[in-house]
Amino acid sequence: MKNRSIIAYMLVLVCMPAKATAAIENDVMVTGADTIVKRMVDLDELVVVSQPKENRRLRCQPVAGSMFTEKEMTGLGISDLSSLSAYIPSFSMPAYGSRLTSSMYIRGIGSRSGSPAVGVYYDGIPLISKSAVNSHFYQTDRVDVLRGPQGTLYGINAEGGLVRVYSKNPLNYQGTDIRAGLGTGLYSNAEVAHYHRPNDRLAFSTAVFYSGQRGFFRNTLLDGRADLTNEAGGKARLIWLPSQRLKIDLTADYQYVNQNGFAYGQYDISTGKFDEPSTNIMNGYRRNLLNTGLNVSYDMGTLRLVSVTSWQYLHDLMQMDQDYLPEDYLRLEQREHMNAIVQELTLDGNVGNKWRHVSGVFFSHQWLHTEAPVFFGEAMNKKILGSMGIPPVVSSALTITDNRVPGKFETPVTNIGIFHESNIDITPRLMATLGLRYDYQRVGIDYDTYSHFTLENAGMPQMHIGASAHSYTSLMQNKTTKSYNQLLPKVALTYRMNDAGSNVYATVSKGFRAGGYNLQMFSDIFQSELRSKGKEMMVLMNGDMSVEHDAEDYSRIDNTISYEPETSINYEVGAHLNLFGGRVNADFSAFCMRINDQQLSVMADRYGYGRMMVNAGRSRSLGAEVAFRGNAFGGRMTWAATYSWVQSTFRRYTDSVTVATDKGLATEKRDYRGNHVPFVPQHNFSIMADWRMDISQNGLLRSMVLGVDLCGNGKTYWDVDNQYSQKAYATLGAHVMLDFGSVNVNLWGRNLTDTKYNTFLVNSAIDGVSRSFAQRGNPLRFGVDVSLHI
Repeated sequence: MKNRSIIAYMLVLVCMPAKATAAIENDVMVTGADTIVKRMVDLDELVVVSQPKENRRLRCQPVAGSMFTEKEMTGLGISDLSSLSAYIPSFSMPAYGSRLTSSMYIRGIGSRSGSPAVGVYYDGIPLISKSAVNSHFYQTDRVDVLRGPQGTLYGINAEGGLVRVYSKNPLNYQGTDIRAGLGTGLYSNAEVAHYHRPNDRLAFSTAVFYSGQRGFFRNTLLDGRADLTNEAGGKARLIWLPSQRLKIDLTADYQYVNQNGFAYGQYDISTGKFDEPSTNIMNGYRRNLLNTGLNVSYDMGTLRLVSVTSWQYLHDLMQMDQDYLPEDYLRLEQREHMNAIVQELTLDGNVGNKWRHVSGVFFSHQWLHTEAPVFFGEAMNKKILGSMGIPPVVSSALTITDNRVPGKFETPVTNIGIFHESNIDITPRLMATLGLRYDYQRVGIDYDTYSHFTLENAGMPQMHIGASAHSYTSLMQNKTTKSYNQLLPKVALTYRMNDAGSNVYATVSKGFRAGGYNLQMFSDIFQSELRSKGKEMMVLMNGDMSVEHDAEDYSRIDNTISYEPETSINYEVGAHLNLFGGRVNADFSAFCMRINDQQLSVMADRYGYGRMMVNAGRSRSLGAEVAFRGNAFGGRMTWAATYSWVQSTFRRYTDSVTVATDKGLATEKRDYRGNHVPFVPQHNFSIMADWRMDISQNGLLRSMVLGVDLCGNGKTYWDVDNQYSQKAYATLGAHVMLDFGSVNVNLWGRNLTDTKYNTFLVNSAIDGVSRSFAQRGNPLRFGVDVSLHI
């Protein structure tokens, strides 16, 4: 609890001098009598969490990382990974409009769909589904973000980095927390949590929350809020110590979200004018998410065996007007029903304090059933009718109705990993890290989908053709699998410069992201097939038409819907420095990543009616990151600053696109060498400072903290052509935290300058006119949060 009293005064990425019962000797935590600490200490000294795969503090490892405590996240208004990303170098997780879209980019690695590029762990449990990682933070103790490939210890989809989220531990924290908040946009938040430790061997916690907002953007066609959100959930945790060696940790976390989403409004790039959304259906997302985990560890002295078992469940529904226009062109529904099991065993230990090692095996299997019907509206039906090759005198009497592409997909994924990492002290100051992981993944798809519409003829007496209605059907049913094998090595050297903990390091590591299948491509395949029929469609004038597919067709389809794995090699050098007697922590890193078969999410305006993953040949990502944190004026002022520069460009990427010419449609070659990889900010920065004023030790108001923060991104391109971009922008925030002992009040403001910026932009020409649609960032907001600890 004394460490907790220290944490209560830690604000904005720094630790202030205070009483402590822990000290660090040679990177290992030891306890001793209370002393006054006259140095800057690392966050992970104070918030101690169990990490079976690591036996050194984060800043003593050859990795670039950032850490945040609950107090820091409260002051900055951080409630999820998207808001956290603004304060981490080279990390971007834009708010694309719903909890479903959880795209994360670290050092130029990431994508909007397909396999995730950043791994996410909650209390030691890896989240399997990319649809599950964007969830609400509450009763969170600490969040770590590790940048660069972490595949050796954490598997294939940690190519860009790793996020670790830790809940409060009832063994170390007891009592009841009650929180409530209100703000502009009818923001509201409520939490109730209880932590109890009946004896030294048993502890448990329960917590529930609600969070919601009316929103800031209105759908002008439907006269409703386009970003209305309601979410709620609860979690429980039980920790039992049957003996001094055995620990059992059981967790369960359920969250429900129901939100209007994807508030994409038409955006004029030349003037910066943003129109409110105007879609003919209300876009939205609804999700039920349950993550459970059983963590069992057994201490055998020099060795420790840890077992992590998890069952994860997700059931969701996404509805989207894919043309974003008032006219009814195209809409998509996507229902996912996912069950996943995870089992991991790790064995770690020390040999004479000079060899620290960890080995393990990993297994996961995901059952994912997806229904993704696409519906074509009246506006699209008229467009399709005009492209069927039917003479105008005939087509003028025709109407397409009931045009849809239903689809049912089973996409099981199995992953097996075997890994080992050793940290060997070559000398008292030089440490070598050697790691290797073998990963096997099997991905499959079993699809049952078809294209259907009815061609209605009102009758053409002049051609002796009477009224009729005939249907068109093209059925696709097939099952296929792919398997991938990969070795993920890691080699690093770390040199400890002094006894204060400063070190420099160099790392070479390999990253890997799995391949898979594009589910949304089938509507595009069907429409391409339809256009290729030309005059064959005249059959519909006299009867029904059914399209058959042979083995050669299915081979081409399987090649079209699949995309290959992405691999990368990361070269990195860095330093973790404790300066000016420990009053300043400084972290530096520079990296060069070479990416092969980079996975890109290509927008609908390029390939027609669906979104697909493609492999973009080769790209390169160069960058540098700096992070400072410190205190001044006897610890009354705490501050932090970060900056990163990332240049992620294509080194080899060519494509063929269809363009309109005077003679009709034509295929044109494009070469994107030298273009910037889309969705990756070229710069990001943050500056934060808090000033604490001690008022009274025993009075009503104990202390007051005045805080300010500024964060922003550099230029971000939205497309591979680099025609559309978001210019550099910054947002300003401030807060006043009042400490009344057991009650704390936080008055806050976000985006105080009401900066106008876009978090996402897509270009569409579905009606023949090129338009841009953008998701606007949240405007100026104010609010208050009150917390009570009993």
